[in-house]
Amino acid sequence: MDPVVTRPAFDTVRTLVVKVGSALLQSGPDAIDRIAHDIATLQAEGVKVALVSSGAVALGRPKLGLPAGSLTLEQKQAAAAAGQTLLVDAWARAFERHGLHTAQALITPDVTEVRRRWLNARATLRTLLDLGAIPIVNENDTVATDELRYGDNDRLAARVAQLVSADLLLLLSDIDGLYDQDPRLDPGAHKIENIAEITPDILAMAGKANAKAAVGSGGMVTKLAAVQIAATSGCATVIAHGAHERPVLALREKSHGSWFAAASGAKARKSWLAGALEVRGQVIVDAGAAKAVQAGKSLLPVGIVRITGQFERGDPVEIRTPDKVRIARGISSYDAEDARRIAGRQTDEIEQILGYRRSASLVHADDILLAGSEHG
Repeated sequence: MDPVVTRPAFDTVRTLVVKVGSALLQSGPDAIDRIAHDIATLQAEGVKVALVSSGAVALGRPKLGLPAGSLTLEQKQAAAAAGQTLLVDAWARAFERHGLHTAQALITPDVTEVRRRWLNARATLRTLLDLGAIPIVNENDTVATDELRYGDNDRLAARVAQLVSADLLLLLSDIDGLYDQDPRLDPGAHKIENIAEITPDILAMAGKANAKAAVGSGGMVTKLAAVQIAATSGCATVIAHGAHERPVLALREKSHGSWFAAASGAKARKSWLAGALEVRGQVIVDAGAAKAVQAGKSLLPVGIVRITGQFERGDPVEIRTPDKVRIARGISSYDAEDARRIAGRQTDEIEQILGYRRSASLVHADDILLAGSEHG
C-alpha cells in the first residue's frame, strides 16, 4: 500500500471555520456526529473552531407543513425560524457527547459590513472561541430581505473566517473538491488538489465542469467566491467531501479535497487592513509603547501620551511617537473621548474609569499595520 501523503499546512492551523451545507445534513444524523467528533479532536489539540451550518430552512419546512418545491421569501423566513432551534439543538447534542458547549450566532450582511457591528460580532465570536465554546453560525434568515442577504452560507463562512482571523476555511460539500470536468458525467475528470490562485481558467471550471457538482444554494461558483473573500485576510480554503468517515481530520491527507492557498497571510492581511483604513485621529505613545507596537504587540492605554482628533470606536487612527514619527495605524477599540480618559492608565483601571471595559488594549495587535508595510 502506498504511504499516505500528508498536508503539513493543516497541522499549523490554529483557528478553523467549518461550513456544513444542507445537502450534507440531510444525508443522515451520522454526518453531524462525524463532524462533531473531528472538531472535538481538534479542540483537544488546541485548535479553535467555529461552525457555519446550513439546514434551518430544510428542517423547518416539514415542521410547518410547507410543500416541496420553491418557497416565497416569507415562507423561507418562517421555515428558518421553525428549523433554527432544531438545527442548533442537533449540534448541541452532538458536541455535548464530547463535553463541549455550543452557542448560537445569527448574522446578516450589515454585521460584517458596518464597522461597529463588525467589531461587536468579532469580539463575541473571539470570546466564545477563547472560552472553548463552538459558535454555531447561520444567516439570520428570519429578518433578512432579498436586498440584505448573503444568499449562501459559503460567503457567510468566508466573512466569519475574516471575523475570527481564521487560518483555514473548510467548505464541506457533496463533492471532493474542484475538478477539471464534471466528475458525475466524465469518469476521467481530474481533481485539482492544490490551487495557488483563482485564475479565469479556475473560474471557468466552476461555472461549467462543476456547475451541478455541489447542490447547495450556489454550487461551486459561490464556493470560489468564498475562497476569494477568505484569501483577502490571509485565510486558506479547502473544498472537501463531507461524507468522508473523518470529514475534517482527513484534511491531513493530501488527497482529501482541493486546497486553495491564500497569498502570504501577513501580506494579505496588510492589504486588507490598508484598504480599510482612513485615518480619523492620532495616538501619541511613549518610547516603550512604540517599541512594543513595532514588535507586534497590542497598544495598551498605559503607553499613551496624548490623543488628537475625533474618532469613534472602530475608526482608524495613526500611532505616532512623541516627536510625531508615524510608526503604525490601526483600528481603535474605544472612541476618542474614552481613549483620552484612559490614556496613561493601567489596563485594570479601565472599568473603574469608564464604567465598563470593552478591551484591554486601545488597538489590538491584529488590527495594527506598521508604517512602511502598506504595500509589502
